[in-house]
Amino acid sequence: MSWLRRALVAVVALVVLALVATVIAVVAAVRRPWPQTAGTVRLDALERPVDVYRDAFGVAHVYADTTEDLFAAQGFVHAQDRFWEMDVRRHTTAGRLSELFGQSQVETDRVIRTLGWRRVAARELALLRPESVRILEAYARGVNAYLAERDTGDMAFEYAVLGLARPGYEPEPWTPVDSLAWLKAMAWDLRGNIEDEFDRVAYTESLTLEQVEQLWPPFPFDLRAPIVEGSRVTASPRRPAGAIVDGRSRAVLADVSDALAAVPDMLGPAGSGLGSNSMVIAGDRSATGRPLLANDPHLGPQQPSIWYQMALHCRKVSAACPYTVTGYSFSGLPGIVIGHNARIAWGMTNLGPDVADYVLERIVGDTYEYSGQMVDLERRRETIRVAGGDDVQITVRSSRHGPLLSDAVDSLSTVTRHAPDGGESADLAVALRWTALQPGTTFDALPALNLAGDFDEFRAAAALFEVPSQNLVYADVDGTIGYQAPGRIPVRADGDDGRWPVPGWTGAHEWQGFLAFDELPWVRDPPDGFIVAANQPVIADGAGPWLSRDHAYGWRSQRLRELVRGADDLTVAELLETQFDARNGLAATLVPLLVATEVPDDVRAARDLLAGWDLQQTVDSAPGAYFAAVWRHLLHRAFSDDLPPDTAINGGGRWMEVVRRQVASPTATWWDDQRTTEVEQLDDMLRAALADAHAELADVLGADVAAWRWGDLHTLTLRHPTLGSSGVGPIERLFNRGPVRVGGGTSIVDATGWTATAGYDVDWVPSMRMVVDLSNFDASRWIDLTGVSGHAFSPHYTDQVGRWAAGGSIPMRWSVQAVSAAATDQLVLAPTGGQQAER
Repeated sequence: MSWLRRALVAVVALVVLALVATVIAVVAAVRRPWPQTAGTVRLDALERPVDVYRDAFGVAHVYADTTEDLFAAQGFVHAQDRFWEMDVRRHTTAGRLSELFGQSQVETDRVIRTLGWRRVAARELALLRPESVRILEAYARGVNAYLAERDTGDMAFEYAVLGLARPGYEPEPWTPVDSLAWLKAMAWDLRGNIEDEFDRVAYTESLTLEQVEQLWPPFPFDLRAPIVEGSRVTASPRRPAGAIVDGRSRAVLADVSDALAAVPDMLGPAGSGLGSNSMVIAGDRSATGRPLLANDPHLGPQQPSIWYQMALHCRKVSAACPYTVTGYSFSGLPGIVIGHNARIAWGMTNLGPDVADYVLERIVGDTYEYSGQMVDLERRRETIRVAGGDDVQITVRSSRHGPLLSDAVDSLSTVTRHAPDGGESADLAVALRWTALQPGTTFDALPALNLAGDFDEFRAAAALFEVPSQNLVYADVDGTIGYQAPGRIPVRADGDDGRWPVPGWTGAHEWQGFLAFDELPWVRDPPDGFIVAANQPVIADGAGPWLSRDHAYGWRSQRLRELVRGADDLTVAELLETQFDARNGLAATLVPLLVATEVPDDVRAARDLLAGWDLQQTVDSAPGAYFAAVWRHLLHRAFSDDLPPDTAINGGGRWMEVVRRQVASPTATWWDDQRTTEVEQLDDMLRAALADAHAELADVLGADVAAWRWGDLHTLTLRHPTLGSSGVGPIERLFNRGPVRVGGGTSIVDATGWTATAGYDVDWVPSMRMVVDLSNFDASRWIDLTGVSGHAFSPHYTDQVGRWAAGGSIPMRWSVQAVSAAATDQLVLAPTGGQQAER
C-alpha cells in the first residue's frame, strides 16, 4: 500500500507538472506577439528616427520628420496591434478566405470574386494623386518592416491556432492594393438599400404592392427634420419604376440574396437601418464660445473593435511633413478617418444614397439581350485555392450593368429561371449595378481631409470622397460649422426611384450619369446654430437632387435635435451624456395605449410598470425590459402572419414608423391575425402582446416584475470575427468577451440594436464615441468599443469596454505637453543603419 501511495503521488505530480507546463506554454504563446512599446526598434523602412508614445490605454501618438516616415510608422504600429485583422481583411476583400480556412469559405470567395473588389482596387491605384500613392507605399513599407524576420507566432496568437489546421502558412508582403481593397468592404457594408430591394420583392409573395409600400412608408417630414432644411437646387420627386415582380424574378432574387449572405459583414448588419449619430454645435451654443463636434458611428460589434485610435504628428509641420492629426483609423488603411487636426474636426455618418440596383437580365448561353440585340457577356476565369482541398475554378460573367451575381449561386447553375417573355431558351439572371465597382479616387479624400484647414478645403476634400457616400460634418477653431453630402450618386432615368429591381433588356432603365459635386446638398453656419446628421434624409423630397427613399426614419435625429435645440452653454460632458440618451421615441405613442388596455389579473402588475415610465430604456429599467418584450411580441402577432415564412423583423425605425401610423387605424387589416377565425383589432393585439411579454419575462427573469432589468435581456457579446464563431468552445472562449449588460436599443440615440424576431442580443452598437472641443483640443474626449489591441489577453484588448458600456470616456490628448505627461511608454523606431531589425 505504501508503494501504491508513492506511485499515485508520483503520477499526480507528473500530471500537475504537465498541466503547469501546458499553462506556461499557452501563456507564453499568447504573450509572444504583444508589441514592444519601449526601447528601440530598427527598421529599414525609415529615413529618420520616429517616436511612438503610448498612454495607459495603449493609444499611440507617432512623431516623425517626414511624411513617408510618419505613415511607415503608422503601418508598423497597426501591424504590431492588429496584423491578424489586417491579414484576414485582405484575404476577405480578395476572395481568398479559402486559403486560410479551407472549404467552408469557398462560397464566400466565389461571391467576392464575382463582385471583383480587389480587381477594382488595383485599377484605382493608377488614378490616385502621387502624394496618395507615396503614402500607401510608405505605409506598406512599415507593415512589411514589421513582418520582416518574424514568424507567424510573433505576429498573432491566431496564427498558432490556425497552424493546428494549416501548418506552414506565411503571410505575404503588404501592398498598397491591400489597403485600397478595404475601401470596397466599407462601401459594401454601407451600400444602402439593396437589402430593402430584396425584401420588397420577397414580400410580394404574400402581399400586394400597395401593402408592401405600407411597410416602407414615406418619411414624416411634418414630424422630423432632414439634415439640411432648404436647398440650393430643385428637382421633382421620383415615382416608383415599373419593375417586373413575379414568381420567377422573386425566386432568382431570393437565391442571390442567400448567396450574398455568405459575404462577411465587415462593419455590421447592412441595410438602410444601419446608422450613426453626429452633432455639431456652434460657438454661441457652447460653454466655451467655440464649436463642439460629436460623432458615434453605429456598426457591428466585434472583438477587437473596428476602429484603431491613434495620432500622427509631424514634429515640425512643413511641406516635407504637413500632417498633425488624431482620431480613429482602420488597421490596414493609412491616415485618420474621423478626428481632428490643428484647425478642423470632422465626423461621419452613413448618407445612404441609392447607389446600387439589381438588374434582371435575359441570358441565352453567353449572351444577354439589350435593346433588342443579343450582346456577348464579358467573361473571366478565376481560381480559388483551398487550404487542404482542391482548387476551385469559377467563371465570372458580366453584362453592361455589372457582374452576374446569379452565377455565384450553385443552385442557379442547374435550375433554369426562364426570363419573362424571353422564350424557353432565355434564362433570368441578376446583375449588380453599383457605383463602387467603378474605379475612383476615394482614398485621395483621406489625406485631403487630414490636411484641410478651413471649410473650403474641407469641401474640396469631400469632393474626392466617392464611395461609400457619407454625411460629413465639420467644425473649425475659427467658429465655423458645416455639413457636406459627398459621393458618386447616380442620376436615374425619368420615373426610376431605385427601389425595385428593373429589367435590363429594355434599355429604359439606364443611369444617366452622376450628380455633380456642386449639386450635392451642403450648409455652412446654419441659423439654428447646430447640425444633426443621424441618417435621416439629407433634404426633403423634391427639395433637391434625388438621393434615396430608403433611409432612417428620424427617431434618433429628432431626439438629438430636441436635446440640443433648447440648450445653451453646452459642454463636452453634456454632449457625451446626450450620446448616451436611451429614450424610446415610439414609447410615447404606444405606452398610453398599453396602459389603457384591459388585461388579466396576472398581467396587471407588469402592465402597470409602464405607468409613469420615463421612456428611457436604461440598463436597469424594469419597464424598459417589459416594453421591449411587448414590442417584440406585438410585431410577431401583427405581422408574421402576413409575411413570407421565416421573415426577419428587426423592429427598427421603419417598423416603428409603420406601427405609429397603423395604431391610428384600430381596425386596419394588419391587426387581424390571419391564423385565427376571429377578426382581431388593435386592442386584441395589444392585449395579447402584453400577456405574451409577461409570460416570456416571468419565465426568463422571474415572477417579480419589479426585479426585471433591461440589461439582463439586452446583452452584448464581443465575438472575434473569425475564430470567435469557430464552433470550438475553448477557442471561442480564448478570443470572445462578454456578455456585457447594456441599455439603449434600436433607433434610440444609444443605438444598441437588436432584431425582434431573433431575441434581445445586441447586433450593432455605437462603435465609438467622440466629442471634440474646438476651443481646447486637450479637453476633447473619446472612447472605443473594446481597446486598441487585437491580441487576446493584452491589457488593451478590452480595457475600454466597461467605460463604453457605462457611457464613459477617456481623454483625447493632443498637445505635446499632454501627450508627454500621460505617456507610459516611449518606443523609438530608428533607421537600420545597416543593422538588423530588433523586436
